[in-house]
Amino acid sequence: MHGQQAAAAPQPARIGGIGRVQFIAIVASMMALNALAIDVMLPAFPNIASSLGVDDANRVQFVLLSYIIGFGGAQLFFGPVSDRFGRRAPLFFGIVLYAACAIAGAFAPSFEFLLAARLLQGVGAAGTRVIALSVVRDTHSGRAMAATMSLVMMVFMVVPVFAPMIGQIIILGGDWHWIFVFMAVIALTVGVWAMLRLPETLKPEHRRPLTLASIAQAFAIILTNRIALFYTLATSFYFGSLFGFLNVAQPIYVGIYDLGSYFPVAFAAVAVVMAGSSFLNARLVGRFGQRRLSHTALLAYLGFSLLLALLAALGPVPFWLFFAISMLMMPLFGFVGSNFNSIAMEPLGAIAGTASSTLGFAQTVGGGLVGAAIGQAYDGTILPLAAGYALVSAIAVIMVLIAEKGRLFGVGEPDAK
Repeated sequence: MHGQQAAAAPQPARIGGIGRVQFIAIVASMMALNALAIDVMLPAFPNIASSLGVDDANRVQFVLLSYIIGFGGAQLFFGPVSDRFGRRAPLFFGIVLYAACAIAGAFAPSFEFLLAARLLQGVGAAGTRVIALSVVRDTHSGRAMAATMSLVMMVFMVVPVFAPMIGQIIILGGDWHWIFVFMAVIALTVGVWAMLRLPETLKPEHRRPLTLASIAQAFAIILTNRIALFYTLATSFYFGSLFGFLNVAQPIYVGIYDLGSYFPVAFAAVAVVMAGSSFLNARLVGRFGQRRLSHTALLAYLGFSLLLALLAALGPVPFWLFFAISMLMMPLFGFVGSNFNSIAMEPLGAIAGTASSTLGFAQTVGGGLVGAAIGQAYDGTILPLAAGYALVSAIAVIMVLIAEKGRLFGVGEPDAK
């Protein structure tokens, strides 16, 4: 019932033949491949545009959008396949595809070829995201799942601390093509580690037949579950603001605030506080619950975004003020993302693969398109970004209110329809 404290589920000490720490590290590394493919590219936008003859500065953002579309759409494929054949085989297929397309991107003769390679690289990354969520749901439930996902997200969010710096160093030492080679090497390293150590977490008796009827039934379960559906929609809109930030971070930090080569440092500072908040969430979620933490963070994010939009509407916002508000807003993702995902996944354990793929599709493609709209609205000021923050976080609040029947901050009812 809402308002009651629920006991935290115990954390499993070992998963298969490996300890919990190594399990979290492997799962986080799988998810980090997605963050790497996005964040390591950011400093290279001007270089890619110049090398491949892209005249429109906003058009180079399609390097992110094409990847996000492939990443989001392919999750619908990997989910049912992993529910039928287990988690390991689809994972390794995805990692090999990711690495192969990264190599193809390194030899891209045109911008259109690069977009195609990025699209297929996203398809490969979809397997890592679906399997990562699925293996956590296979082995955890309730607040234990939320705590583990928070630790996974903490490691995952460390990648944006270093990825832009790595991209900048690669550009300074060579050219942007080597960024793709670097992604391929990291992906293959993670793949070998998972092959050697990550156990199969889907028991044979829990595998579902791969038929149109079974897939349709699984999708129907998801779409008719109020909690799963509306928390997924809330996450999609909320993370749209993050995708929007990624699209315009380079032109804002470099174009408006003239940070130049210090752009990766400013970007890393934001990523550090996001990672720290995920760690803090893992420590607090067992005490306060997913809903109380995530609802509070979402409302705070809405308040800060409205403040930033108001300041931007009144005139130019100095860098120190923009950065200070960003440093207050971005850590809130650590209290929302993993908790919203665990709340949405909680009633869907019997179809974890299909559920994680459907949730991932909606969140990635939906969030990516929202972020693309924010990015394409960039006009040389921070107003479109700030207004986008406010709009999408307000919509996310509405989605949560629908999911919770107008009640916030409660423990919730995991089996709610």
